[in-house]
Amino acid sequence: MRHTLTIGMTTAVLLLQVSSALAFGAIAVNDTKGMAADEAGYGMGWGSTRKEAERDAVKNCKDAGNDDCTVAVWFETCGAYAGDRVNFGIGYGSTLKKAEKMALEDCPNCKLVVSDCQ
Repeated sequence: MRHTLTIGMTTAVLLLQVSSALAFGAIAVNDTKGMAADEAGYGMGWGSTRKEAERDAVKNCKDAGNDDCTVAVWFETCGAYAGDRVNFGIGYGSTLKKAEKMALEDCPNCKLVVSDCQ
């Protein structure tokens, strides 16, 4: 029984270290006026700081074949990006549903492009 407790405690400590190591997320997009939501390119990024997550998102966006990537939103738990041919909306929150709802409220006629939680 003592071994189980030790393993459980070790696992809890490792999970805490991993979750604090990736404290921020970001979404970078390649989305220009006139582009449909399903044509927009994007990349997700993660990091221990906001800047690190933003750099990672831009890198992943460019690695996906997009030329012009800009950070649209950064978040600590969940984030979302919605767009149409003219407008865009961003959202963040404690759940994916909250982040997506905020993005779509920010841009009511938009389509959800990407959303994720860490």
